[in-house]
Amino acid sequence: MEIISISELHDILEDKKDNVLVLDVRSSAEYNSGHIDSAENTPHEEVADIAEDLKQYDTVYVHCKMGGRAKLASQTLEDLGLDNIVCVGKGGMEAWTENGWPTV
Repeated sequence: MEIISISELHDILEDKKDNVLVLDVRSSAEYNSGHIDSAENTPHEEVADIAEDLKQYDTVYVHCKMGGRAKLASQTLEDLGLDNIVCVGKGGMEAWTENGWPTV
């Protein structure tokens, strides 16, 4: 499993490529309180339900608050055969907001 930091994700999103998805696997309440622009939300317990849809993306960056749920969700998706998953397992929204990066 490829694991990157939230800082690396921030840098990647600076020159975002087409056909990538930022998947926020926090709860809906956490997501609604602030998230990365263009991120989509599916709680980590439900990612298996959208696995087939995620195959259409070149890369899916999976993140959460601190990294734990992102690792669980990423492992679930890889176990289901997806090879386009990148886990943001070193920091998450907590570090994103501490750095003062924009949220919506």
